[in-house]
Amino acid sequence: MEFILQQCVNAMQWGSFYALIALGYTLVYGVLRLINFAHGDIFMVGAYLAFFISTAFLAPDGLFGFSRELTLALTIPLTMIFTSLVGVTLERIAYRPLMRRGAHRLYVVITALMCGLVLENGNLALLGASRKTLPVLLDKSVYDFGGIAVTNLKLWVILAAVLVFLFLQFVVTKTRLGMAMRAVSWDKFALPLMGIPLDSVIVFTFVLGSGIAGLGGMLFAMSYPVLEPYMGAMTGWKAFIAAVVGGIGEIRGAFVGGFLLAFVEVMVAAFLPSTFRDLFAFSILLVILWQWPTGIFGKPATSKI
Repeated sequence: MEFILQQCVNAMQWGSFYALIALGYTLVYGVLRLINFAHGDIFMVGAYLAFFISTAFLAPDGLFGFSRELTLALTIPLTMIFTSLVGVTLERIAYRPLMRRGAHRLYVVITALMCGLVLENGNLALLGASRKTLPVLLDKSVYDFGGIAVTNLKLWVILAAVLVFLFLQFVVTKTRLGMAMRAVSWDKFALPLMGIPLDSVIVFTFVLGSGIAGLGGMLFAMSYPVLEPYMGAMTGWKAFIAAVVGGIGEIRGAFVGGFLLAFVEVMVAAFLPSTFRDLFAFSILLVILWQWPTGIFGKPATSKI
């Protein structure tokens, strides 16, 4: 029983990363009906930004020589801000021109795939293939709960995912800006007639989604400090699948789907050879989609005539 509970804790940490990325996917899709396949690579950019910012701040080799506590406190918001700028830049130079010219949604999705490849290979060209190691920003503490070992970093990762989910749920359902985001997804052509700035709502959506991905990238780099240019590719694809299983466009679906995928992966790897992990995980998710074609919390799409 202790072994199973320990694996559950590990799955909650891994599921937090999936959930943070999936929330960004579902935000953009919920507003623009666009699957931003570059989102996993924005997660990677966030990890690298955290590396460069913390390296510049941290003593004794950094330019400023700050303590680890101060470096951590500064790195979190700066990473989210700069990652948000990356997401907004992609929207301005890649997605917005196509959407304004009335391009089919398929071409925008292909553009998103190409943007992800540009981020990956641009990183590879600029920084090389050598892996980076994030400096230690948090002293590791291990807590024992009846034989179940939990580190302080795991608790922070899980707490961050829960807080981000609650924050997004509040913003989308309880604020005027969230109401505008939902209005864009319903009828973006009528929105300007109601005096709502369409471009501002879209930019805010990308700021939120990319900033959350940057936070996830930093937390991932703190947990698994080896960074490489393609670290966001497979993680991003799996987070997208988790969002689809939970119900793409539904915030609670992205959150639940991320943890569900992580629990399946971790439990399969715990009791079977790790080579079976992806096979069993995706097979189980496929069965779920057979039962709920639109995802666990998804709703059938309706076409306006």
